[in-house]
Amino acid sequence: MPPAIATVIFAVGILGLFYLNRDGDIQPSKALWVPTAWLLITSSRPVSVWLGMAPRAGTGGIYLEGSPIDRAVYIVLVAAGLAVAISRGRQVGPILRKNWPVVLFFSYAAFSIFWSDFPFVTFKHWCKGIGDVLMVLIILTEQDPMDAIKRLITRIGFVLVPLSVLFIKYYPALGRTLTKGWAMEWTGVAMQKNSLGGLCLIVGLGFLWCIRAAHRDRENVYRTRRLWALGTVLGMVIWLLWMCNSITSIACLSMASGVMLLSERPAFRRNSALVHILVVAVLGIALYALFFQSSGALVEDLGRNPTLTGRTEVWSQVLSIPVNRWVGAGYESFWLGHRLEQIRSIAGFAINEAHNGYIEIFLNLGWVGVSLLTLLILTGYTKVVATLRANAEYGSLAVAFFLVPIIAGLTEAVFRMLASTWFFFLVANMSALEAWAGNSAVSTVEASPTSDPAPFEPQLDHVLGVGPGGGYRLRRFGRFHPRYIGDCSPSRSDECGNASWL
Repeated sequence: MPPAIATVIFAVGILGLFYLNRDGDIQPSKALWVPTAWLLITSSRPVSVWLGMAPRAGTGGIYLEGSPIDRAVYIVLVAAGLAVAISRGRQVGPILRKNWPVVLFFSYAAFSIFWSDFPFVTFKHWCKGIGDVLMVLIILTEQDPMDAIKRLITRIGFVLVPLSVLFIKYYPALGRTLTKGWAMEWTGVAMQKNSLGGLCLIVGLGFLWCIRAAHRDRENVYRTRRLWALGTVLGMVIWLLWMCNSITSIACLSMASGVMLLSERPAFRRNSALVHILVVAVLGIALYALFFQSSGALVEDLGRNPTLTGRTEVWSQVLSIPVNRWVGAGYESFWLGHRLEQIRSIAGFAINEAHNGYIEIFLNLGWVGVSLLTLLILTGYTKVVATLRANAEYGSLAVAFFLVPIIAGLTEAVFRMLASTWFFFLVANMSALEAWAGNSAVSTVEASPTSDPAPFEPQLDHVLGVGPGGGYRLRRFGRFHPRYIGDCSPSRSDECGNASWL
């Protein structure tokens, strides 16, 4: 098929996916397009690369100077995110107070500017890191954060996944690259195959969650066409993972999907110990396969050698570079200047990450940074497990998103700015139960009594927000009831209650 015809077909198909997945129950605010644009860029390629105006790579100077086009784009998006956060200050304040470990982590990262060899570059990187937090705050201060998360994931998946298929099949100059060993890598819309794998990992988890929710919502009139749209993209995700052969993403998607599907079952909701056992088992398998099985058989079965494609050598090389072991080189500042040139001369090839998230944090922020990341993980885990017990539908996704970077961090630098796995780790962490309690847009209140409360009172999950004219909007099983017929004002509680739940 000629590429031009394929492009038209894929463009129509992308529009068709959005059409099939439309749902008129609730519309998010236009502010949600800010994190959508942020993720569309960070999950694919910088704007300068899309425009063919990126600075020529090859030296360490590019990491110091950057691209003026990309800098302008990020400034606009961060400024827009900051404006939205300020306008929603009453909701943002409680969320930040509840998530003090996140605030502490980024506050320490800001202080690292003072001992960085490149303070201005470190400051720019920190602004991008804060940009991730601002985008998460926009999501959590939407009228329905869970619906906003669904829409964000589907928007990214409906655009980037089909485009990746189009590039790989019909535009090889855009969707494929040759390595120095003359091996073909499938990159799709991303810069390299591991980035494509990370995109597929996040979209795959999110779409599996959406499919499960849509399948259970049997009374929803939009159910069938939404399943077709979501299932089509999930099939593309599986194909892309197979083509790019990103073992880390494949393994993480398999394990996180299993945790997500199992953790929602009633036995796991009632007994948190089972959730802990499941998570420990998954982490134990990953750690044993990577570090404690001397034969390396499990890793070799996945198509990798015991050195994890040279990662163990990279770890020893980067740890040999002298940096302050307590405070590091500065936030996202290790791979700059003479250190970058030195490690590339040792390794013998271009490299700009440690291929281990925990080592990456150590190099940039030292043992203090590692301790703060550990605090962030421990406090976040208690919150996502509590969320699972309170709201199994969202809690299961939060546990999966939370678990992904912890596993992927063993072989990839995922705890860093502009990484989709880090972004959704923050979403899972900050949207957990304690944070949502401080969000005035999402609060649990008592439902108005009705003439026939028995059929629906045990199934009432939340009453969400206050609608136009002071009315309440109802949600059942963590979703909007398919027969919801408008706002229920206190003066019409009996009539609206009966009509909404019949």
